[in-house]
Amino acid sequence: MKTAIAALSLGASFVLGACATSSNQVSTNYVSPLKYSSYSCQDIEYEMREIESRVNQLTGQQDQKARNDRIATGVGVVLFWPALFFLASDDVKNELATAKGEYEALEEAARRKECFRNEPE
Repeated sequence: MKTAIAALSLGASFVLGACATSSNQVSTNYVSPLKYSSYSCQDIEYEMREIESRVNQLTGQQDQKARNDRIATGVGVVLFWPALFFLASDDVKNELATAKGEYEALEEAARRKECFRNEPE
């Protein structure tokens, strides 16, 4: 009995490490703002909208994957722990981190070009 509990604990610890991360815990990959130095303010604004849309889409996918992994882990631990070894780690964490980095690079490029100056009221 003690061996089964130990195996269950060990298996759960391995699997919990492979669970998907929620989107707010995904750090940003650095992207150089120099990539956008030749862009006009209009081009930067367009790209920001595109990247923001992509970040939102990836955020939803990553959060859904994290929720599904938490549910599967809970069910697996209670009902059938060997199934925990088959939790797939097909999250979009790296893609989300890069998209966040792209957005930050675009913001910096816009600041450098003074694209979003406060207009007089």
